[in-house]
Amino acid sequence: MASEAPKAQAFYGTFIHTLSSKHLEILSETFILLSPTGTIQAIHPSTPATSIPNILADHKYSESTCTVTILQPTEFFIPGFIDTHTHAPQWAQRGTGRGIDLLTWLETITFRHEAKLADLEYAKSLYTSCVRGGLKQGMTTACYYGSRHAPASVILAETCLSLGQRALIGKCNMTRHAPDWYRDASVDESLRETEDFIAQVRKLDPAHGLVTPVITPRFAICCEEELLAGLGAVAARNRDLPIQTHFNESRGEVDFTRSLFPNDKSETELYERLGLLNDRSILAHSIYLSDAEIERMAELQCGIAHCPIPNVTMDEFMIAPVREYLRRDIKVGLGTDCGGGYSSSMLEVMKSAFVVSTARCTMTQGQDEPLSLTEGFYMATLGGARVCGLQEKVGNFLVGKEFDALLVRTQEEGVMAPVEEEDGVQTVFEKFLMTGDDRNIGRVFVKGREVHTAC
Repeated sequence: MASEAPKAQAFYGTFIHTLSSKHLEILSETFILLSPTGTIQAIHPSTPATSIPNILADHKYSESTCTVTILQPTEFFIPGFIDTHTHAPQWAQRGTGRGIDLLTWLETITFRHEAKLADLEYAKSLYTSCVRGGLKQGMTTACYYGSRHAPASVILAETCLSLGQRALIGKCNMTRHAPDWYRDASVDESLRETEDFIAQVRKLDPAHGLVTPVITPRFAICCEEELLAGLGAVAARNRDLPIQTHFNESRGEVDFTRSLFPNDKSETELYERLGLLNDRSILAHSIYLSDAEIERMAELQCGIAHCPIPNVTMDEFMIAPVREYLRRDIKVGLGTDCGGGYSSSMLEVMKSAFVVSTARCTMTQGQDEPLSLTEGFYMATLGGARVCGLQEKVGNFLVGKEFDALLVRTQEEGVMAPVEEEDGVQTVFEKFLMTGDDRNIGRVFVKGREVHTAC
């Protein structure tokens, strides 16, 4: 039997999104019409519900050709969350390894977990759990590091396509400073497998409708210069693909990198010299940058994945200068960094970002003021879309964008602060961000397709 053709959809109620890091917009009594392909076709704010039939008719639809959903007063839509930095192979190791330094954590815990992805049946099982878990928590887009195994990374792409998650996916490149049993055999093999991986993912989704391959040197410590230069050449030949790497993540990592590349004054200079720093770069962590490096990143229009949870739960309390990034309009989003980060929830990441920014304010004697609620929400949505190069597709609700959205239900059974009679929409929204969890995420849409429904 042929599958039923997709229908137009419409939603009526409250929508909350950002237009910039400073501008939160609450659209009440709003009608949003989606085309059958999931693109926002029209937005009618401040519209009485009685006018819905007329609006449909104006757009050449009727209630028989367009599914209309009217939200309850305790419900609202927000854009889907965008995780700008996470490790799918580490899904099963979350919560382990507190209090040890980054390099020891890699050597004793992480590489052993990632090595399991050589088993493709295990990869299918783990990645299905990972993607489903992300969608349940409202992660409509994830920027994934895969393992070093190209076949397993293709399985991750297939899983995202099947389950409906938008994703950027990289085969992780690493040829040194990792165990013999968990690194690419040679520079040539690493580059060849990367290009094969890119070709296979392009074949799965030629237009990058949902899945995009990412050029992914793990970090400079694990990559010989010849490999980094080769990946820079791959990036030059594939100008539609993002680049991601760990960048200025810890003092130990920074010092080790300088010892390996003594002729470069900084990681910024190193990556730019080798063709890996530009407006497609997604730089995870970015903590210990000089003012000159920050200025160069702004000029190159690099993106930063801020990961507050792992940065303050290893053996060093590391605080990225996010206020300075926002001040200079550098693209910055939020990352769970699962499993360095113990939580895969963007709500938890936002709360940690607020806390860490307060610590930064104390450290700078008030120079870097704490993040506002709007700024945190922006980084989890539109800011993340900018980092991933998806700002023309997703991140907020504008005509022409694709409908990646979460239906939030504020009176579900759970731990969210009770909604009281005197609470306005903005107060309820703040209660959700600060006290809600995945039980309040009732429906999840990617490109207009419902990809998760709460039980």
